[in-house]
Amino acid sequence: MTSQYAPLSPQAALAEADRCLFCFDAPCASACPTHIDVPRFIKKIASGNVMGSAKAILDANVLGLSCSRVCPVDVLCEGACVMHNLHQRPIAIGKLQRHAMEFFYDVGGALPQAAVALPWKVACIGAGPASLACSAELRAQGARAIIFDQRPLAGGLNTYGVAQYKLAPEESGREVELIRAAGVEFLTGIEIGKDILLDDLLRDHDAIFLGIGLGGTQPLGIPGEHLGGIQTALQFIADYKNRRPVNIGDRVVVIGGGNTAIDAAIAARHLDARDVTILYRRSERDMSAFAFEYEHAKREGVKFMWNARPVAFHGHNHVGAVECEYVPLIACDTVILAVGQSRLVDLLSSIDGLQLHGGLVKVNPESGQTGNPKFFAGGDCVNGGREVVDAVAAGKRAARGILQWLT
Repeated sequence: MTSQYAPLSPQAALAEADRCLFCFDAPCASACPTHIDVPRFIKKIASGNVMGSAKAILDANVLGLSCSRVCPVDVLCEGACVMHNLHQRPIAIGKLQRHAMEFFYDVGGALPQAAVALPWKVACIGAGPASLACSAELRAQGARAIIFDQRPLAGGLNTYGVAQYKLAPEESGREVELIRAAGVEFLTGIEIGKDILLDDLLRDHDAIFLGIGLGGTQPLGIPGEHLGGIQTALQFIADYKNRRPVNIGDRVVVIGGGNTAIDAAIAARHLDARDVTILYRRSERDMSAFAFEYEHAKREGVKFMWNARPVAFHGHNHVGAVECEYVPLIACDTVILAVGQSRLVDLLSSIDGLQLHGGLVKVNPESGQTGNPKFFAGGDCVNGGREVVDAVAAGKRAARGILQWLT
């Protein structure tokens, strides 16, 4: 495991917590989409109250464990740390949060139960971070929450799509079980519109939250895309994470310039692919991946080729080369597509009153309520694909919007 993702020892966590200035008007807390009280949880670590630290994190973010592993802290809380102004290394907020949350799970921590039972029942479609946060907040306030997902395991991209070196499925599962133990119900392997009709959900529930994320990877629409050995980044990462057989050969080409492309390329290297190259159709400065992810990929031995727009795949039944504009043929055994996800327009367009813009759901930003007042939404189906912590913030905000509307 690289030092970037290694946990802190108890002694190292105590020493790091003692570096914090515990700012009263903490910019780190403001930079967090869920507004975790960072000085509060770090001060509890410094005083030896690690369980209290974890509870302070969970007050704001029920997925505090996964966010400690996958959040781009360099551009969020740690990026806002006042230590930068003092020309010192920022406080390792992400690692301190991980330290507190792993302690919480290791000693069997649980979420507090609701003080009262409310008469409402809410369906959450999708079992990703937005729905998990929404359902947990609903349950904390006493409402009944039921999560529906077509996959066998809950957790969404935390379980299936985040790179293994950042977050293993078992860690995502710990958070799912925490929320299940709080009383949230999970119905997995259920596809809305096939196994259960949307009209039935509407009849049986007081409100519906849409946390459905995005659809599959968009096709490139170029010759040879049907060849064997061409797969999507999300499927590749899901197979790798869930220990399904993955045979990628020695030479892997990843197409795309975002964080998912980086994750797929690093996963390929961890599977001992000798030559892994990311092709991006624009320049280095145009890529959407975070700078620290890009640097990590280079340290892992991933190569980059800029201004390389694929125009065809070549091979007999199985891909053997990628053809790009103005670039010689690039030999490969596997191609991994990380070129963005499609929108789930079919399901969304079937909901009366729901407004879409560019295939994304339009909501009231303060409550998550859609044009159909019984439907609320949050996460990638609204923002087009951002961070786990953004989905958590949106889900919790929508839960409060639902309760206010029902009240």
